[in-house]
Amino acid sequence: MALSRKSAVFFLLPAAILFFAAALFFIASDPVAQEKSADGQSKLLVVWTSGDKEVAMKMVYMYTFNAKKQGWFDEVRFLIWGPSVKLLIEDAELQEYLKKMHDAGVELQACIACSNMYGATDKLREFGVEVKGMGKPLTDMLKSGWTTLTF
Repeated sequence: MALSRKSAVFFLLPAAILFFAAALFFIASDPVAQEKSADGQSKLLVVWTSGDKEVAMKMVYMYTFNAKKQGWFDEVRFLIWGPSVKLLIEDAELQEYLKKMHDAGVELQACIACSNMYGATDKLREFGVEVKGMGKPLTDMLKSGWTTLTF
């Protein structure tokens, strides 16, 4: 009988853990529960740090632009941080796409510490990017219910 109990525990315990993990996943990913921030608006923050153009063009820019254009979120903010600053100021195609995002209503922001490191602050401002210290604003967005993607 002890072997039967061990066998039952061996098979039932992992099944129970899997069931509860799946249940928690579905509760945590419930779009109704998570789609709105504290002020009742759906908000997306895309933090772009990658210096890889292919990632920028085939994921970051494309999703950010469509999230706003298609109305998937009420507010869409695009944060340019780190090596992405250097890539952007050196690439005309990315600059043109950034203008398209701006024209669609995506809020453009950049970290001033990073932009200063790359000598890009004035250039970013020319693109319509709000350049400022981002540590506190990023923390505030994370704490106030913004859906956040980081690339």
